[in-house]
Amino acid sequence: MNDHATTTPVEIPGSVGEGGGQVLRTSLALAIQTGKAFHITNIRAKRKTRGLRAQHLACVRAAAEICGATVTGDEIGSGEVTFVPGPVQAGEYSFDIGTAGSTTLVLQTVLPPLLGADGPSTVTITGGTHNPMAPPIEFLGHAFLPELKKMGAEVTLTVERAGFYPAGGGCIKAEISPVSAWESYELLDGGETVGLSASVTLSKLPEHIAERELETIQQKLGMEDEAMHIVLADSDGPGNVVQITAEREHVTELFTGFGAKTVPAEKVAKGVARDYQNYRRNTAPVGEYLADQLLLPLAIGAGGRFRTSKPSQHTRTNAQVIQQFLPTKIHENKVDDFIWEVHVEP
Repeated sequence: MNDHATTTPVEIPGSVGEGGGQVLRTSLALAIQTGKAFHITNIRAKRKTRGLRAQHLACVRAAAEICGATVTGDEIGSGEVTFVPGPVQAGEYSFDIGTAGSTTLVLQTVLPPLLGADGPSTVTITGGTHNPMAPPIEFLGHAFLPELKKMGAEVTLTVERAGFYPAGGGCIKAEISPVSAWESYELLDGGETVGLSASVTLSKLPEHIAERELETIQQKLGMEDEAMHIVLADSDGPGNVVQITAEREHVTELFTGFGAKTVPAEKVAKGVARDYQNYRRNTAPVGEYLADQLLLPLAIGAGGRFRTSKPSQHTRTNAQVIQQFLPTKIHENKVDDFIWEVHVEP
């Protein structure tokens, strides 16, 4: 256990807020960060299938491995977990989810504490890189990590192999340097759009699906041919992921749609185009998902503020859990009908 660890566990109700896996992941990251043990009950209480699934179990075991934690309840279907952390250890780690569960969510569990380790780490994770219930790997690479870099964190992310739901088999590698000094963060204006592109990542499916999706986006957004890209991936199973990347002067946002057997390609593409249009109409620089991701590094770092659309229940739940472990204050203030300003006091 860390020398500043507490013996009485922080009690976390897994049903708090939106009651999903984020409650567990944030608790794991902050337990290692603070040395505070925790006991979580009613894990994923508001999900159709309650308790730990393979992806959540992978998060628990990965977190335990990087700090030598003592854990009880770490098994599939478990509704409660007790986690007593030890000091975080830099090193080379490899985690296999064993399903198409999200590699990005496992990485986001171990990344914050490893940024505070006493040396560099390499983390390799096998599972799903493109899972409809989690941020795709491109979101981390293009939207989240550049903002993390502004706070003082250096992380290099490589996609070794794509893995789509339900087959999985993808692999990512993150090289993580410890933060020498956190920097305060501010993002109140995204600036002008300097680049807009669309891509379709396709695996084991006819190429005309990607062509139809890109044609639909062009019709909706009036984008040029050179901004359209098809990426043919080699993976264990079929996959179809549609993405629009919006580069602004001060931030990059990513919008994603996942193809499904019963959904026309055009409908998938229209949904992604609509998400982008809603983001631009709102004018706030930070989208719903990036807002959620920024809270934890701001809380363990030097704090800061950003503007976003109305915070989601997911974001507010994350804020609640963070404040269970840290003496951090997270405020949200309504600027106008469409924009909120979130301020994280370190």
